[in-house]
Amino acid sequence: MRGSRGRVKLIESEWRRSNGGAQKCDWWWQLVFGFGARGDTAQVPSHPHLATSEWTLDYPPFFAWFEFALSHVAKYFDQEMLNVHNLNYSSSRTVLFQRFSVIFTDVLFVYAVHECCKCIDGKKAGKELTEKPKFILSVLLLWNFGLLIVDHIHFQYNGFLFGLMLLSIARLFQKRHMEGAFLFAVLLHFKHIYLYVAPAYGIYLLRSYCFTANKPDGSIRWNSFSFVRLISLGLIVFLVSALSLGPFLALNQLPQVFSRLFPFKRGLCHAYWAPNFWALYNALDKVLSVIGLALKLLDPSKIPKASMTSGLVQQFQHTVLPSVTPLATLICTLIAILPSIFCLWFKPQGPRAFLRCLILCALSSFMFGWHVHEKAILLAVLPMSLLSVGKAGDASIFLILTTAGHYSLFPLLFTAPELPIKILLMLLFTIYSISSLKTLFRKEKPLFNWMETFYLLGLGPLEVFCEFLFPFTSWKLKFPFIPLLLTSVYCAVGIIYAWFKLYVSVLTDPPVSKTKKQ
Repeated sequence: MRGSRGRVKLIESEWRRSNGGAQKCDWWWQLVFGFGARGDTAQVPSHPHLATSEWTLDYPPFFAWFEFALSHVAKYFDQEMLNVHNLNYSSSRTVLFQRFSVIFTDVLFVYAVHECCKCIDGKKAGKELTEKPKFILSVLLLWNFGLLIVDHIHFQYNGFLFGLMLLSIARLFQKRHMEGAFLFAVLLHFKHIYLYVAPAYGIYLLRSYCFTANKPDGSIRWNSFSFVRLISLGLIVFLVSALSLGPFLALNQLPQVFSRLFPFKRGLCHAYWAPNFWALYNALDKVLSVIGLALKLLDPSKIPKASMTSGLVQQFQHTVLPSVTPLATLICTLIAILPSIFCLWFKPQGPRAFLRCLILCALSSFMFGWHVHEKAILLAVLPMSLLSVGKAGDASIFLILTTAGHYSLFPLLFTAPELPIKILLMLLFTIYSISSLKTLFRKEKPLFNWMETFYLLGLGPLEVFCEFLFPFTSWKLKFPFIPLLLTSVYCAVGIIYAWFKLYVSVLTDPPVSKTKKQ
């Protein structure tokens, strides 16, 4: 596991500060608070002696506790990796522990997949094991290409986090609402990116758990509201949050925590644009600026110095189009998720409707969020796997979303030895996904129309150009950002299309009219 060099340094330095050189609670400060890392300026003036590394943690406190636990196991592999001053230390035992820790924590993900498969009905079950929906779903989740490269090659701990999310979803399908709410509350304090899907959880639990009955037409029976259930849910959220944030509240340091968790100074986009709406917006601004300069409609001296394609993580100003603020992205995100929330409230369809709303919340936040990472697409891809084995229409959306989303992760693996690995792994997963779902829905219409087929096949020529042709062109020195720009923009088109297609499906589905709660 080579992993991202920066990411490996980050994790190793977290382990060191967790155990090797920190006294008492100092590791909290070194893990959670930033000391100029990644362009941030958040600091803890009262703890200047703790600024031992530029690599700091920007996850909630539960993840810091997780790193703290890892550090106590790591010392049995190689004590030197925990030396707080060994910033560039490497050894075979360190790499072994890194691999082992990621694989071991994936046990939770495997269990969550098992629970999710139990929630899938077997109406479409084939004669062969490989044609059964549960088997197909287990493969789509356990061998997901994106999660495989992000965790086991790029080196992160997303497996057990997605395990928590999938397990909470399974519990809601099983009508174990309190367990599902507890697991999601814990998940939020491990990684706050899951706030993207919090509206779906909140509305569904309120609609399907706090209200205990519907009218015959499917609308709410208002007199069925249970204050006891609402208080129980609130108590779960409060206790989990108190355990996570209580120590920082006692030290009057919550503002420092939130400044680290929500670093708005990092700019609208990451160094490599996530394939979302803002990638298209940035690309359009770039094209307009080039045309404007060529036609002498723009003054070169007035072009903003902080370029979107500089590779730096910072704020910048658009050249032609209006610059985007964090507030603007928040408003766009809220507008994008509102229709799915309304559908979940007014068109109750049980856990399946919740799952579709969750995916739309994840995609809408990915589309319009501030400083979104390309890896966040997995937040929609993995839950969409559950829908893909239920209906042919959802299978089509899943395949488009997954293929475009997975290809957008290619820049994470940028070295020559990794090129054949990522191509082969993605081809294997994509071919299996398409063939298995086509077999599952072979009695229905084709999963793709001609336009969708043309788009997916276009990823091949794009990869050939970016990896094999562009390096030999004269543009490489003058426009080195072109491969990343093309990848981001092309994948953004597919992901936005899948998002729109799923929205149309949700908005046009008829409500389920049942008096009993589903």
